[in-house]
Amino acid sequence: MSLPGILKNNMTIPVIGSPLFILSNPKLVIEQCKAGIVGSFPALNARPAEKLGEWLTFIKQELEDYKQQNPDAKVAPFAVNQIVHPSNDRLEQDMAVCVEHKVPIIITSLHAPTEIVRAAHSYGGLVFHDVTNIKHAKKALSVGVDGLILVTAGAGGHAGTLNPFALLTEIRQFYDGTVILGGSITRGNHVLSAEVMGADLAYIGTRFIATHEANADDTYKQMVVDSTASDIVYTNLFTGVHGNYLRGSIENVGLDPDNLVSSDKSKMSIGSKGSAKGKAWRDVWGAGHGVGNITSVTSAADVISQLREEYAEAREKMIAAS
Repeated sequence: MSLPGILKNNMTIPVIGSPLFILSNPKLVIEQCKAGIVGSFPALNARPAEKLGEWLTFIKQELEDYKQQNPDAKVAPFAVNQIVHPSNDRLEQDMAVCVEHKVPIIITSLHAPTEIVRAAHSYGGLVFHDVTNIKHAKKALSVGVDGLILVTAGAGGHAGTLNPFALLTEIRQFYDGTVILGGSITRGNHVLSAEVMGADLAYIGTRFIATHEANADDTYKQMVVDSTASDIVYTNLFTGVHGNYLRGSIENVGLDPDNLVSSDKSKMSIGSKGSAKGKAWRDVWGAGHGVGNITSVTSAADVISQLREEYAEAREKMIAAS
């Protein structure tokens, strides 16, 4: 297993808060980093595009001020998610801003991020790429990414179908670099389990929807609290790529979750001008199978504190049993 130097001794628990489309914002990212996990947000969340530079300046300044005021605190670096897709008409501009601000970690999604890797490596940044299968993993590694994020069955939003045991085990047969495991991870003992399985870090998204800092409607947050795994629907209708969504939100837009048609992946659009695809994420809400473990809306700091306590307790039990 391998952990990049930028993450060593800067984290309180080995977790990356995954970038949540629309929901992740500077406030959430800052609280995550201050609590010792990597906070992240999609570049497209900064709208209009000119806001991205403002967001990055604000995040960097807030974290630097916090470090100076708390010199013994473990403050994690932050990450920006770039969607590598032809319809993302902001990609080149947004990445130029990230290079200017020397964003520590770039998280890439969809296509192999050849140009993103070159840009990030020009200033010493890292690139972690989302993958759902072995084919995509090998393609990403061939262009020089610094780590793989395994988005397995049960993850919120765009997710794969492979069991985490199966995918992680196969990845480790040919790759000994940084691996981040995602998919229904909501508790500290889950994080420890990911490490025991062979991952370096856990990837947690859904758990942060029901936080005060997340840019989600209160109804969305409460639906996460009220839902269980049986309320998650896996469909490609809304973006052309299969993902997990809350049943209640699908019903709220007048659709039958049990009778959804398939969509055409080639029509997927990530453009900055807004479209039916954007409305889908705004009105039809993503979430993973881990919703059943979320029982209240609380602060991001409290979520991470609970994760740390659960993680430590699980470690103690494992050591005692060995």
